[in-house]
Amino acid sequence: MNSLNSSAASGRAPLASDLPSSTSTRERLRIAERLLLEPFGLGRAQLAKALAEISMRGADDADLYFQYTRSEGWSLEEGIVKTGSFSIDQGVGVRAVSGEKTAFAYSDDISEASLLDAARTVRSITSSGGHRRVKTGAPRIKVAPSRSLYGGLDPITTMDSTSKVALLEKVERLAKAKDKRIVQVMAGLAMEYDVVLVARADGTLAADVRPLVRLSLTVIAEHKGRREMGSAGGGGRFGLAYFDDALVSEYVDEAVQGALSNLKARAAPAGEMTVVLGPGWPGVLLHEAVGHGLEGDFNRKGSSAFAGRIGQRVAAKGVTVLDDGTIADRRGSLNIDDEGHVSQRNVLIEDGILQGYIQDSLNARLMKVKATGNGRRESYAHLPMPRMTNTYMLGGDKAPEEIVASIKKGLYATNFGGGQVDITSGKFVFSASQAYWVENGKIQYPVKGATLVGNGPDALTRVSMIGNDMRLDSGVGTCGKEGQSVPVGVGQPTLRIDGLTVGGTA
Repeated sequence: MNSLNSSAASGRAPLASDLPSSTSTRERLRIAERLLLEPFGLGRAQLAKALAEISMRGADDADLYFQYTRSEGWSLEEGIVKTGSFSIDQGVGVRAVSGEKTAFAYSDDISEASLLDAARTVRSITSSGGHRRVKTGAPRIKVAPSRSLYGGLDPITTMDSTSKVALLEKVERLAKAKDKRIVQVMAGLAMEYDVVLVARADGTLAADVRPLVRLSLTVIAEHKGRREMGSAGGGGRFGLAYFDDALVSEYVDEAVQGALSNLKARAAPAGEMTVVLGPGWPGVLLHEAVGHGLEGDFNRKGSSAFAGRIGQRVAAKGVTVLDDGTIADRRGSLNIDDEGHVSQRNVLIEDGILQGYIQDSLNARLMKVKATGNGRRESYAHLPMPRMTNTYMLGGDKAPEEIVASIKKGLYATNFGGGQVDITSGKFVFSASQAYWVENGKIQYPVKGATLVGNGPDALTRVSMIGNDMRLDSGVGTCGKEGQSVPVGVGQPTLRIDGLTVGGTA
């Protein structure tokens, strides 16, 4: 099973004044070499030597992946800092690919000796033979093109520790002041400065400097012995100045409103019914029901419900789904993927017709198509695989109010906690954290315990109305696949889906 999780779902887009200027391709490369090569006596000559060692017997592909990550986190509850953490990790992963086989070694010791030892270890796989051999000898190093989607700042240094704690204290103070029924507030702040350097067997050299921040808030409301929860938050690839007073107030309002609404919620009805999904984070439906099924590895192996269906109708007319790693400052965006390929804007489904899959290098080569900039890995200790970046559906021509008013009897779901999918069958399930029962076009009351269950390809054919309010989530998603977690984004407009199964508690 694959899953996507979040603790919040809305926010504003970064303003130009919030963000530093983007870092150039060559500047990112200089930063990466200064952090990951020079302190260990390494240079481009040593990278070429290690790649030549791997390619000595021939290989279909090979790469070196260096990574330096510094991260910091704070959490506050009841005015007390519950946890504070700071960590630094660095290392290198070495990979050789022959046919469908992959050999991989990694080390947190960055040195010429360990690099060459790893290269000799993975070289053994090439003896089994491949289909297309890279040249032997030292490859000629060439700097790969890349995008400039975010600044290369270290977000940890954009605010001192005292100010970080004060930010969390402000969140807690504002939330408790909103309503006397708010009895508990939990706030968290996470920051990461990630620098990667990729050297490929064809001589390609690429680097990225990736900032990432996230502010999260969870409140608990209590009334007459009943306790309910609400959450909010957001983030992206920028500094902590992004979380200004206006945005913090927006997060607080959303979390408190969610908790208070849930205090009044009734048990959700069960059965097959019309479901309207709100914009933004409810795009988790696309991520779970469609996105994973369009990853190249599942389709190459024939295990996806979408395998072999390119050019066929897989969704209702008007449904256009993209995976786009090129949106400035977004949580799921990348200047380059973790194989050194420039990120792309990939149209997966256009007007209901399947156009293609998202690919890493290995699966693209075996399927005889181009890589799409979706080769991602959790860290240097993991192999890359095809993964989503920011996956969303384009908007339509219907006003969201018109879509809700079209419901005779059904569910209007505006926020979700997460979900998961079985790739082979296409079956998905995800839980609504905020939803409302609607009759004759009027919202009647909030409901709790609603779980949406369906089949991805089938659900997309049941889309009958598409709103003009497409919105991306606020920057909170983390996707899990085969034990690896990576930051992602989702989005969609308001959608009406007919005949979707709701598992309720009523």
